[in-house]
Order: sequence, then C-alpha cells, then structure tokens
Amino acid sequence: MVHSPWLKQRDCTNYGLWTMDHRPPPNLQNMNIEIISGSPRTNSVTYRLALFLQKHLSQHTPHQVNIIDVRDWKLPLLEHVFSSVENTPEEFKPLAERMFAADAFILVTPEYNGSYSPALQNLIDHFPKQAHKPFGLVTASTGAMGGMRASQQLLLLVPALFGIASPYMLVTPFVDKKFNEAGELTDASFTKSIDLFTKEFLWLAETLRPELSTAYN
Repeated sequence: MVHSPWLKQRDCTNYGLWTMDHRPPPNLQNMNIEIISGSPRTNSVTYRLALFLQKHLSQHTPHQVNIIDVRDWKLPLLEHVFSSVENTPEEFKPLAERMFAADAFILVTPEYNGSYSPALQNLIDHFPKQAHKPFGLVTASTGAMGGMRASQQLLLLVPALFGIASPYMLVTPFVDKKFNEAGELTDASFTKSIDLFTKEFLWLAETLRPELSTAYN
C-alpha cells in the first residue's frame, strides 16, 4: 500500500489509504496529472496503454487525469518556446493551458531506433522547463524488450527538464497483447507491474506536493 504524506502526519500508527469512498478533506486539493501519449501513428497500440492508465488512475484516485495525445496537436518543428499561455499561438493555447497547469506528468512512448518518439520530444520542447514536477515513465513495444532502451533515454530527458523521475518505470513488452483497442487490460499477469508503477509514481508526486496528497488503492 502507498501511504499518503498527509496520513503520515495525522497518524503514524495507522497508514490507511484514501479510497474512492473516503475522499481527502476539503482543504486538500487533488493533483492535475497529464499523460502525454507520444505515438504519432494513426492506429497506435501505445495509445492503448495511455488510455488504460488514464482510466485506471481516474478510477482509483480522485485526481484529475487527462491525456495529451501528440496526434491532436500539429506542432511545427521547434522554432520558439511557448514561454507562457499568452505567448502561445492561438491554436495551441488550449495545449499550453494544460501543460502549465499540470502538477505531474506521465510520459508514454513507443521505442523508435533505441529512443523515445520525436513527436514526444517536439511537444515537450515547445514549453519551458518543468522544474520540480514529478514524471512517471512508460514505454511500450510489440516486441519482448518493451521499449527498454527508450526508457533509459527518458531517464536522461527528465533531469534536463529539471523534473524528477519516478525510478520505477513501466516497461511494457507485447503491448498489443496486453491491452485492447478500448484501453482494457487483457493480460492479468501485468497487474502487479501496473500497481507498482502507479504506487511509486503517486508516492513521488504526493511527497513533492504534500498539499495535493490523497492515495491510490
């Protein structure tokens, strides 16, 4: 179980979790988590994993969880960083509002030639550093390695953004066999990996932002 920092402060002997029926007090805010799906392909199997995580976190925590899909934003190759919402071209302002408002990110990417997707890099590069924000790292492939080499590159990317990466990554082999097109888990053996990733990511996010803490159950 993941122990909320708020609960640790209130009761060091009973490390219970907030459940969906036991919401945090009204003075605590919920986090705004953006999952960035980095695959530009029309029939992306990686997107299935992003969709699953969005549903999973929305069901098991009271946090606001949404998906930024790189396919929805036809960003040009980088020329200028969008330094604020006001300095963002009109067509990309809705994206900028979400990027600046996010308390935490989960990056979901396929592996292309040993690294994460260029579309993911291009989207992130259009915005300033994400200083002190927590990042969950998720890779996927239809092969046996699950995007392992891409995960190592993501570990270099996050510090360059001044962010903080959760050390437990979700590396997903045979992603097309684990999730269907509706973003539903079809391989129960992968549940433990999902739970470990989720708990570690939320522990990091809630430790960095204790005023936004709740819990995953």
